[in-house]
Amino acid sequence: MLMGMAVPIQLWIAFPVTQAHQSRMNPIKSRRQSGASSIFSGGPRVVGIVDSPGAMRSARRLKAGEVDFLEWRADCLGGQIFDSPTPWIVTVRHPSEGGANRLSVVQRRALALEILPRATILDVEVRSMPQMLEVITAARGAHVGILASFHNFQKTPTTARLQETIQRAYDIGADAVKIATVTESASDMARLLALFERAPLPLAVMGMGRLGMASRIALATAGSVLNYGWIDRPNVSGQWSVRELQSLLAKCVNLA
Repeated sequence: MLMGMAVPIQLWIAFPVTQAHQSRMNPIKSRRQSGASSIFSGGPRVVGIVDSPGAMRSARRLKAGEVDFLEWRADCLGGQIFDSPTPWIVTVRHPSEGGANRLSVVQRRALALEILPRATILDVEVRSMPQMLEVITAARGAHVGILASFHNFQKTPTTARLQETIQRAYDIGADAVKIATVTESASDMARLLALFERAPLPLAVMGMGRLGMASRIALATAGSVLNYGWIDRPNVSGQWSVRELQSLLAKCVNLA
């Protein structure tokens, strides 16, 4: 499926870090300044999504090493995270980016602070970062990685719009950026693949929809540091199960 796909990629995509960007004072001390952003290094990692009681039961049965991270969707499940040998990515998703239960910013902030002690990585939408500075600052103090995320369930925006989103996250002090968009065409795939050229920080990029499955393997091969799969059942179209994803990445990425 991947080998036969002709994807026109514009490879000269730059993310210029201008003198103005360099001199701009971030409201949050970035982990990049201390060299501790290595949590996002080391090749593509597989993330299992825990967003339902069924996913909780399945996640408890996973063996050590079957996934690299588990993602706790607190907007779906609240703050009672179970003990696991697998490190946690925690998030309280914004309602406009697929969050459940229509939680207000006050509710999401309180819930994020509640689950933060369990986190290795905190996922906060780029749009939410100004309202979640208290949580991000607490995460910094606890040496928790900051993953700034952007989700679009209708389309893949223009390259300029995606670059702007990544630059905003960089300016605020994120350690990595997650981009998830609907991929219905080769040009959608090309825009996502092109993001890896000269990106200012690590990226986790994935597609949804008709080309979602193909995109997730191609993007992991291109450099996506976090790659999400379902444990119990898919929560969006175009996802692999974590076991399928681990197997495919072992063949496509981790070649000797």
